[in-house]
Amino acid sequence: MIVKRIGARACVHSVILVLGVTGFKTEKGLEEKVSPGTGPHHVEMGQWISCAPFERLLNMTIVEACNGMATLTMPFFLDYAQGAGLMHGGALVSLADTAAAMAIKSIIAPQSHFATIELESRFLLPVKKGIVTAKAGVVSRSGRQLKGKATVYDEDGRAVLEFYSTFKIAKDTKIEAITFKS
Repeated sequence: MIVKRIGARACVHSVILVLGVTGFKTEKGLEEKVSPGTGPHHVEMGQWISCAPFERLLNMTIVEACNGMATLTMPFFLDYAQGAGLMHGGALVSLADTAAAMAIKSIIAPQSHFATIELESRFLLPVKKGIVTAKAGVVSRSGRQLKGKATVYDEDGRAVLEFYSTFKIAKDTKIEAITFKS
């Protein structure tokens, strides 16, 4: 690690020795795994309503997804903490977005290609521990656009995040580079 003083400010620069496409060593000598490439990637999914690689990385679990509603959970592991030891807001938003997407998947044709095009989130309380739960639903549909709403709760049942999103189904609904096992 290189620390430079610029006036009263200190700037920190990490030095990383790259080993190749399967890993790298940090300045502490720890080997970390990285993706073997930067894409495009071929993704294999268990079934239409199942977790994608990013969602598995965050240890999300689909509890239920049917009739335009979905419930997902995610544990608060140390890897999901921000600098103050609270659950990172990006992890919470990812859970809410995924819950809304699963609610949508439960009412549209399997293998439809759709994506989040807009989102808004409001953080209500910090998450310090435990398992968080997202409850989501489709609130409206107009043509190819669907609106979703999700609330994320801490393990004590307190709302910690309110989330609103808009998704759009692509004109060409065939998804390429995804295989379903079922």
